[in-house]
Amino acid sequence: MLGSLARWLRILGYDTAYDNRIEDREILRRCLQENRIPLTRDRLLIQQSRLPRQLLIKSEPLFEQIHEVLALVGDEPDPERLLTRCLTCKTLLAEVARAKIRTRIPPYVYQTQSRYKECPSCCHFFWPGTHRKNIYARLQAEISVPMSRGLD
Repeated sequence: MLGSLARWLRILGYDTAYDNRIEDREILRRCLQENRIPLTRDRLLIQQSRLPRQLLIKSEPLFEQIHEVLALVGDEPDPERLLTRCLTCKTLLAEVARAKIRTRIPPYVYQTQSRYKECPSCCHFFWPGTHRKNIYARLQAEISVPMSRGLD
């Protein structure tokens, strides 16, 4: 129900768990066990919850949802945390030597990029491409995230 929100919170560097295949009871159990805040559009889930913090997402537009989350956690996005997590599994990314991944990425990418990160959990690779610039531009336009360093 909130997959896009989860992905963009990961882009912002937040440790965001998301699994749309589990039941409400399991969501609440995991939130309690892992000290997480449930974000949902499901009023019944919120009514069942006994967690100290939770958020019923009311907005439809994605970036309004992000503003709701930021208001709840009382946080401003940290430019140093942008794109530091795997967008698939939320694990923190690790720098990886270019030579180590030569045969595991497209040749054009290898020829045009010099810095790479790898997810130690699911082994996805990431590199600064045009998508990164587009993400930064959208974040600046939608939620005024300051960029403290270059796009590398």
